[in-house]
Amino acid sequence: MAQSLGLVFCGTPRFAVPTLDRLVEAAGFDVQLVVTQPDRPKGRGLELVPSPVKQRALELELPIAQPERIKNNEEFQSRLTLLRPDAIIVVGYGRIIPQWMLDLPPVGNINLHASLLPKYRGAAPIQWAIARGETVTGVTTMKIDGGLDTGDILLQLEIAIAGDDTAETLAPKLAAPGADLMVETLRGLQAGAILPLPQDNSKVTLAPILKKEDGLIQFLSGPEEILNRLRGFQPWPGAYCKFRNKILQIRKAAKVNRTLAPAEIEVEGDRLFVGCGQGGAIEILELQLEGKKRTFAAEFIRGYRPKPAERLTS
Repeated sequence: MAQSLGLVFCGTPRFAVPTLDRLVEAAGFDVQLVVTQPDRPKGRGLELVPSPVKQRALELELPIAQPERIKNNEEFQSRLTLLRPDAIIVVGYGRIIPQWMLDLPPVGNINLHASLLPKYRGAAPIQWAIARGETVTGVTTMKIDGGLDTGDILLQLEIAIAGDDTAETLAPKLAAPGADLMVETLRGLQAGAILPLPQDNSKVTLAPILKKEDGLIQFLSGPEEILNRLRGFQPWPGAYCKFRNKILQIRKAAKVNRTLAPAEIEVEGDRLFVGCGQGGAIEILELQLEGKKRTFAAEFIRGYRPKPAERLTS
């Protein structure tokens, strides 16, 4: 039987938790240390909150490290060097892996990335895949090198994006099979059964970290593009515009067969429509005005009585 692989696991978000679980429960792996981001202030009281990965590591009674920085951290480097891990597993850790970590384990630093590389390299692959109207995405295991998601591909798995998927619903659909793919990858590497495949740089697309302005609705865009961005940018930055000089978050909407001028509002009974580019329109189903609670369109109409031909603004 193959020798157990000693692992250091680096991860932070909820997306990384299933991979940690699978590595702990699967035979042939020894998770020696979990590395995650420091606790961050959250909520009105700004209380320090541990990452989802730290919470799970505590439940699993695993050793934890939370360095603020790793590139020039001699104490952290010494700790990992003494562990002598066979591989370092990275899933949404949120730090660039320095060269000394890349050089440390014989099997390498192995990353689980939430796209079919080389498409959607970057910090927000799930969000941008939906926002750009993709119907298929997937997960990739990759050997990390010195670039941004540029390392050799090890294994990939395609996963469909449903028409009603948001970034919040798609992430767990990728996380669970991604965890299984990581186990398969490590076993394949251990057996010498995986041939790393260089990425085709001619097919690269980027998925940069999201900014607040990415959620600003441009009503000259077609309805499909607006709806895709609304789904992709949940829960943040969302999809927003202005109504009577206040920020209006559109929480849920649908395409309709109706022609309106871009940004023009039309009310029909309890239904609320707004025009888009390409001669199209969307129906706003749920929305939230600045300083108010999320509500259905009918309640919004009764409360604010939009005027004929009134417009939303970007």
